[in-house]
Amino acid sequence: MNYNNIIIETEENIAVLTINRPNQLNALNSETIAELGSAFKALEADNNIKAIIITGSGEKAFVAGADIKEFYQFDVAQGKELSKKGHQTLFNVVENLNTPVIGAVNGFALGGGLELAMSCHFRLASDNAKLGLPEVTLGVIPGYGGTQRLAHLVGKGRAMEMIMTAKMISADDALNYGLVNHVTSQEELMGACKKIALKIVKNSPVAIASAIRSLNAGYTDGVNGFETEIEEFGKCFGTEDFKEGTTAFIEKRKAAFPGK
Repeated sequence: MNYNNIIIETEENIAVLTINRPNQLNALNSETIAELGSAFKALEADNNIKAIIITGSGEKAFVAGADIKEFYQFDVAQGKELSKKGHQTLFNVVENLNTPVIGAVNGFALGGGLELAMSCHFRLASDNAKLGLPEVTLGVIPGYGGTQRLAHLVGKGRAMEMIMTAKMISADDALNYGLVNHVTSQEELMGACKKIALKIVKNSPVAIASAIRSLNAGYTDGVNGFETEIEEFGKCFGTEDFKEGTTAFIEKRKAAFPGK
């Protein structure tokens, strides 16, 4: 499939998805959100892709926010639909994807950009990155999961402060807060992401998908994460990956997981 605003490159079972709107600092307009949603679903359906890295083009921004020109004249109903559609089309899709998604935050990650990064399963940032949710300066709040995911990642108090003050934090502060897992130079960022991704792709994709579902369950209202873990753990015993992994362990060899 051809995309107008994103580029996909694949190598060694890893897909690198680049948001390619450098003149707009990779801002998320409706077309880009739709393309990203379609791309993630297509990559998840590709059995050859076992990890995904998402980043922004250029050296300034991961995603500098949403495209305000698209919605500044919206009314209440349109605003609600904008948020709902974003959740359904992209942000919830990424969070619940069976294929691991690593956010490579290579510059500004603001508003919808930080919300997209937080939807990823984990994040790395370059040392020039700036992260924040400045929506209250526009008279609105984060609408793509920011109020929920930020609190889950950094705690309620820090999330309240970040959102109310609209301040940007540095990559080092994001690391200290637990918002990102690692900080590198900009030149080393993609290599660091790929190094982690290569460790991931050696493992059972079926087990990894189960782990994602179990971890997410613990942050879902009305769902008992422990019960989900028990269920997912049991399901693993019926997979070919389990048979291969345990047999390889007993035979003292590396497992070759079929992904089934």
